[in-house]
Amino acid sequence: MERPYRIDRVTRIRQSRDMLKISDITYSIQGRTLIEHTSVTIPAGHKVGLVGRNGTGKTSLFKVIRGEWVLDTGSVNIPRGWKIGGVSQEVPGNEVSLIDTVLRADTEREALLAEAETATDPTRIADIQTRLTDIDAWSAEARAATILKGLGFTHEEQSMPCSAFSGGWRMRVALAAVLFSEPDLLLLDEPTNYLDLEGALWLEAYLVKYPHTVLIVSHDRELLNRSVGGILHLEDKSLTYYTGNYDNFAKQRAEKRALMASAAKKQADKRAHLQAFVDRFKAKASKAKQAQSRVKMLEKMETIRAPEDAARTVFTFPEPEELSPPIIATEGAAVGYGNNIVLHDLNLRIDQDDRIALLGRNGEGKSTLSKMLSGRLDVARGKMVTSNKLRIGFFAQHQVDELRVEETPLDHLFRERPHEGQAKLRARLASFGLGADQAETEVGRLSGGQKARLSLLLATLPAPHLLILDEPTNHLDIESREALVEALTAYSGAVILVSHDMHLLSLVADRLWLVSGGRVKPYEDDLPSYRKMLLTPDKVEKSKPAPEKPKRASRDEMLALKSDARKCEERVNKINDMRDKLAKKLADPELYEDAKKGELETWNKKYAEVMAGLEKAEALWMAALEKLEKAQA
Repeated sequence: MERPYRIDRVTRIRQSRDMLKISDITYSIQGRTLIEHTSVTIPAGHKVGLVGRNGTGKTSLFKVIRGEWVLDTGSVNIPRGWKIGGVSQEVPGNEVSLIDTVLRADTEREALLAEAETATDPTRIADIQTRLTDIDAWSAEARAATILKGLGFTHEEQSMPCSAFSGGWRMRVALAAVLFSEPDLLLLDEPTNYLDLEGALWLEAYLVKYPHTVLIVSHDRELLNRSVGGILHLEDKSLTYYTGNYDNFAKQRAEKRALMASAAKKQADKRAHLQAFVDRFKAKASKAKQAQSRVKMLEKMETIRAPEDAARTVFTFPEPEELSPPIIATEGAAVGYGNNIVLHDLNLRIDQDDRIALLGRNGEGKSTLSKMLSGRLDVARGKMVTSNKLRIGFFAQHQVDELRVEETPLDHLFRERPHEGQAKLRARLASFGLGADQAETEVGRLSGGQKARLSLLLATLPAPHLLILDEPTNHLDIESREALVEALTAYSGAVILVSHDMHLLSLVADRLWLVSGGRVKPYEDDLPSYRKMLLTPDKVEKSKPAPEKPKRASRDEMLALKSDARKCEERVNKINDMRDKLAKKLADPELYEDAKKGELETWNKKYAEVMAGLEKAEALWMAALEKLEKAQA
């Protein structure tokens, strides 16, 4: 039976000490235990990232903290007088302006201003004015406007009604409202899912300076590295607190798991040794006491369990055949909507091994360019030439929302591949982390991450030569994002990325295009420079112009360098495969028997030769990559 969503006495104990204290809590939903007998303390003012795989119960923990769910055991203790704030899932679509919507979030200010209009008692009037001064009420509009601007709203848009904006933009308004109200405990659940790169970077910087306690569910590594000083990890129904940012947490967790695995192995060896003694001597009268003693030791030995690795997240993209470059070229192209031309003078070239990130503020035309390149929007003038056999895969967040909620993932695949057998369709789903259970579950009951996986699978089903991804990491957990990076790195087609995930961009993209002022041009600096420019625009505009860069290599030179780097990489992969096979051979215990010493020496010699060859091959690969990077600079 599902638990009623009500405030339970045990979850709302308030204490005078300045900390959020979770004590021995257990809670379940629909018979499934999400957290069991776990405790953690978060001091006031700390910024903490709440991480864990999708489905472990992070959002549910927020509901427990807010008192919306009943606890089976334990308590959540909150300092007396603390306000708790989070982004509402229902954002009003009324006629109130954005700026007024944000201002109304400070309910104390609203109430005091309303009372000031009617108050007649001189003492009360003085009290109201003093309190308004204390809460800095007179600068409220300027603060609200600054937050809205940081989240992507222009001065003109701030005066427009909420009804003029789509759901995603209203979520930004809701985020602006809760940030403006400055609750003592700020609970943010994946706030960057509805932000672009610029908004996400602004939020990073804002949270660093936020004056109160923050608990944020996020899978954005850059945000967790820059904005929080602690990580709360939810795994195996338990919460563990780690000091430091996400990279520090990942390192500490890896070390902890290695120690646990080592301790478990040592204990297993000791247990086997004791058991062997018991088995050997339990029937001998002279050794009976010693054997019995060891039986007791075995019974009292508390088992150390090695950490279980969760099923590894994977994405497997089908490989397209190679096309002659370029696969897309534009000359003097322009594109827009009707008479409204958004982008002009587009002279672009895309080859099959390109990895391009589109940069630019929201509304500058990144989505318009993506639609043009994918054939969803016609060129208004000029020309765009594409390879005859070019196949394009397109993924955008709105496609996730357009999946047929009453159908299963298997139904979606069958519509695209009606002649493929069910076994092959299931294998395709499994290659995107959708197992047997999810294959026959209605899409409406899948998690956001599972829906995103299905949409990615549908986009890559025809083995596209060009994959255009618009915010592909929304709803994906960190393990899934890392798997996406691996899949894109191995993919032999071209990739165009629009994303607020700086970690993804930095690992995948090797070319940056800046979409700004109706033009698309190569961005010659790197991502850290772009980040700095966005966060300090005034300083950048006043700085001296950068010196002219040397002339780029010709197209033929670039193709030759890319080909050389690719061949070097293939050579390294082949030698690595050979090394793995030799290592497996050398791991055979029989090889170390006296009778095979000569054979062991031969295999060791071969292994040393392969390792020497691998070192040379990697050096050649690094040299080829360095030449390619210099040519692209």
